[in-house]
Amino acid sequence: MTFFKKYLLPGFIFQSVLIGGGYGTGRELVEFFLTQGPVGGYRGLMVTLLIWALVMAVTFELARMGRRYDYRSFLNDLLGKGWVVYEIVYVAGLIIIVAVLGSAAGELLRDMFDLPKAIGGILMMGLVAFFTFRGSALIEKALSVWSFALYAVYIGVIILSWHAFGDKIRATAVMHVEGSRWFWGGVKYAAYNIGIVPAILFATRHIERRKEAFTAGGLAGAIGIIPGVLIYTAMLSQYPDVLSQAVPANALLAKLGSPVFQFIFQLILFGTFVETGIGIIHGFNERVAGIYHERNTEMPRILRFGLALGMMVVAIYLAGAIGLVALIAKGYGTLTWGYWIVYLIPVMTIGVWRIVRSNTTNYGHE
Repeated sequence: MTFFKKYLLPGFIFQSVLIGGGYGTGRELVEFFLTQGPVGGYRGLMVTLLIWALVMAVTFELARMGRRYDYRSFLNDLLGKGWVVYEIVYVAGLIIIVAVLGSAAGELLRDMFDLPKAIGGILMMGLVAFFTFRGSALIEKALSVWSFALYAVYIGVIILSWHAFGDKIRATAVMHVEGSRWFWGGVKYAAYNIGIVPAILFATRHIERRKEAFTAGGLAGAIGIIPGVLIYTAMLSQYPDVLSQAVPANALLAKLGSPVFQFIFQLILFGTFVETGIGIIHGFNERVAGIYHERNTEMPRILRFGLALGMMVVAIYLAGAIGLVALIAKGYGTLTWGYWIVYLIPVMTIGVWRIVRSNTTNYGHE
């Protein structure tokens, strides 16, 4: 269990927060990778893996050195008063992502059970509020267990796809597209998702040494990308038709002709929406809890519940008032640049410099 908490837990928490907004529907994989051609897509995925691994290795080590396990204290240590800019970007991203996930959850349950769309959003809100009310210990367990379930389903997808379309996948996987910009696809996708890492630092409290931090960061990059590689490979069986599908994962499952497996996949997908919501909102709660810890007291559980519920209500209201399409179109690109400026670049410059110059007497055991 100690090995799991030190080396694997941060990766599973990262993957849990990433999946709902990252590649649960398959559309993101099409946009950033498959449009660059099958081979170019694989190369882009490897670029993303390397960026994630490097950034998380540095971030986890900085958190360990300074004992900074919430994004407020971590960014304040890194940027000084400029940390508040990250919070503005993070809260804006939180609202956009929760709004998107709430809408997607409603659509999914409507398709599965013919329920009113509002039911999915309400159910997601209730589950997220419950888990954030209970705190880090339960969240770590729940997100880890669901990650294993997600891996099982994604492995099932690739097995079924290979059995049904193995020849097509093998033939497609070696296809090149002229003028492919796979490198930038990988860079953009990595930056688009990496900004949430400071919010999952609560999962790195078990790391005690530099070697553990670096190893956990590298493993987190791999844990985060492997499900994406699996579903990407399975989607090659439907290339190039899959490029025009709004929800490529559903289109693939329909082609596999297994209603039972499609139902299980959709159920797991709903869970990924919930766990993404839990992860990013709990990250904000941990930022507030950090203030209480500085005052040698504990954050009231009811406040965790109230903040989680309040942010979700605001997010879903804005989705209706502004429109989901407008939120996504205008919000995601801006967020990516914001995370580059207030997190990614500072960590890979100031952060790396601090690690190189670190004194073990000041920052703990190596």
